[in-house]
Amino acid sequence: MVDRPPSHPRRVGHKGAHHIELGNTLASFDAALAHDVDMIEFDVLSERIDGSGRLLVAHDYEDMRSRTPLSFEEALDHLAGEAFARLEFDVDVKIPGYELRVLEALRERELVPRTLISGTFTDSLDEIRAAEPALRLGWSVPRARRDYTTDMLTVIPALAILTGYRAMLPRKAREALRSGRFDAIMAHWRVVTPALVRAVAAGGGELYVWTVDDARLIAKLTAMGVDGIITNDPRLFSR
Repeated sequence: MVDRPPSHPRRVGHKGAHHIELGNTLASFDAALAHDVDMIEFDVLSERIDGSGRLLVAHDYEDMRSRTPLSFEEALDHLAGEAFARLEFDVDVKIPGYELRVLEALRERELVPRTLISGTFTDSLDEIRAAEPALRLGWSVPRARRDYTTDMLTVIPALAILTGYRAMLPRKAREALRSGRFDAIMAHWRVVTPALVRAVAAGGGELYVWTVDDARLIAKLTAMGVDGIITNDPRLFSR
């Protein structure tokens, strides 16, 4: 684990460095490394929705069909290289059904100590915990396909739902962390509050915030004391 002072959260590259090179590619991973991240986040998805087929580095099935994605094994072989030896990894498991195959691939490359597996499906994370208690797990919240607050047709109900969600999330996060079910909370920036920061700390876990592509918001979250900030553009950390 990378040691940093409390005022300096981990710098996490989303899909590598998606605003510099196309995300979830070797070029994007290399760009993240070149811009001094501490951790690289990337996605793994099964070729078929039932969890079967190859494991591919893609955010969703539309992304998978739009290009020729890396295999998960190709990505891990690259990231296991000496150039990335100081980095940690956040492997985002998108849907249930192939969790243990992801775990086995990490074990084969001795990457379990440097990896956090995140996801929105809690039962999926529970299965990984049972199979490998030493592997860090991050519960990603909320579960949503996109940011509905950016759409004029959905913004009002979305903001109303978010208000209630922000109010109940600190208690749920604290309880989940204290129970040992998860090690980290991976929260969208819209649901991050000082109360959530305090609750995660009280639960003994870490708080990672996604996906933050604004330097002013990075500064605000840093001042709040979050543990990690996930961005498409790691150049923002130096601004």
